[in-house]
Amino acid sequence: MKLAIATTFLIAFHQSASAFVPQATQGRSSTFVVNSNLDVEEKFGVVDEKQVDVVQELADSTKMPENKQTKAPEMSSSLPFMERPALLDGSMPGDVGFDPLGFVKSKDDLMNYREAEIKHARLAMLAAAGWPLSELFDKQIAGALGITPVLDASDRAPSVLNGGLGKISPIYWIVCLGLAAAIDVYGINQAKQNTPGYFPGNLGFDPLGFYPKTKEEQFEMQLKEIKNGRLAMIAIVAFAGQEFVRKIGVVDETPLFFKPLGTVIHDYANSGYIIPDNL
Repeated sequence: MKLAIATTFLIAFHQSASAFVPQATQGRSSTFVVNSNLDVEEKFGVVDEKQVDVVQELADSTKMPENKQTKAPEMSSSLPFMERPALLDGSMPGDVGFDPLGFVKSKDDLMNYREAEIKHARLAMLAAAGWPLSELFDKQIAGALGITPVLDASDRAPSVLNGGLGKISPIYWIVCLGLAAAIDVYGINQAKQNTPGYFPGNLGFDPLGFYPKTKEEQFEMQLKEIKNGRLAMIAIVAFAGQEFVRKIGVVDETPLFFKPLGTVIHDYANSGYIIPDNL
């Protein structure tokens, strides 16, 4: 009983006195309580482990937190006025902290979105190359094979906005969809089986041995792929929009990007006067 009264008195004295102690000396208050508790034990000759534990817990709870500098939130490198999302830590190639709408809620979400992004990026890269090539060589290839060209009167490639998709053979669509489905199923199985070394988009396809051996070079290669893929996704949307609005093929709208320089100069020169073809 005496020990309980003494302990209560010491704790109350400590808490009331600590309010008048300068900030710099607050760190020593817990030591005072523990030492006072030991003095009480020596004075009354009583050792009660439960009460000692209570005093120790109270002493720990009164410790002042260490002065720590509050770390400023890391800002997104893509949107400097916004904080970088916690899951976008820059460890993934092409990660610049861009998620303004907060789609990524977990690590699984991040992996799923990267899988979708890399698939769309690869399709866009194929389309960004195939679209202008079809406008350049469709008539020549169709003439050689004895079939009808699929370009319209304005030399535009078939698309949802341009129309003309009905000219494409159903066999072409069956082959494309079948091949895409097979590749997709293979990639999903690789991801589900937790194949060693697997990352989003890693299908093990490298017939020419271009993929580097070192981690640093592999990261650089993946970064180049995702950057080119993102640019291709923007380009293919621009192709479709430009042809729908301007009603002219993209290779004719900007021939400098798709035709030899001599051909471009010849075409532009002939718009004002005639240059003989043999010059």
